[in-house]
Amino acid sequence: MSIYTRTGDLGETSLFGGKRVLKCDDIVNLYGLIDELNSSIGLVISMLSAVSAEEFLRDIQKDLFSIGSFLAGGSQLNVHELMKRVGEMEVRIDTMEKKLKPLHRFILPGGTPLASYIHLSRSVTRRVERKAVYVLKECHHPEIDIIQLEKVIQYLNRLSDFLFVLARLVNKEENMVEREWVGQKKK
Repeated sequence: MSIYTRTGDLGETSLFGGKRVLKCDDIVNLYGLIDELNSSIGLVISMLSAVSAEEFLRDIQKDLFSIGSFLAGGSQLNVHELMKRVGEMEVRIDTMEKKLKPLHRFILPGGTPLASYIHLSRSVTRRVERKAVYVLKECHHPEIDIIQLEKVIQYLNRLSDFLFVLARLVNKEENMVEREWVGQKKK
């Protein structure tokens, strides 16, 4: 089977079930952003040396595929599993934060190459979250279950928190000093 079908050459794609929509449709845009997030997490995984973090991030990648499938109309989400993963992220965040100094200012994203890629994945997560909120609040797609989309937004919010703390921990473990953002003084 060929990778190309030519059915999208004029800017349309099919959702599960065969419904044709424009590739610029908000739902298509949202699951495209989820694909981008999944790829950025794959880049992070390729650089990790901690097996437990790698396995957990692969689970997140699987979750993101499930979310994309849900948005494309392919399946209902297993909300219980999604919320279980949110709980796992919270436990991991709490564990990692115990190893870090409390923040009193914003920090600049960066540090080691790995931490920088994690920060990039975090910012992609926030972009996906913003689009998901837009779809929830502004795009009345009858095929999207609102309660499940709300759970997706909760998941994305926690994922960005998890990635932020993971980036900080990676920098700490590599003895990289966090750079604080100092705003301009008012005149």
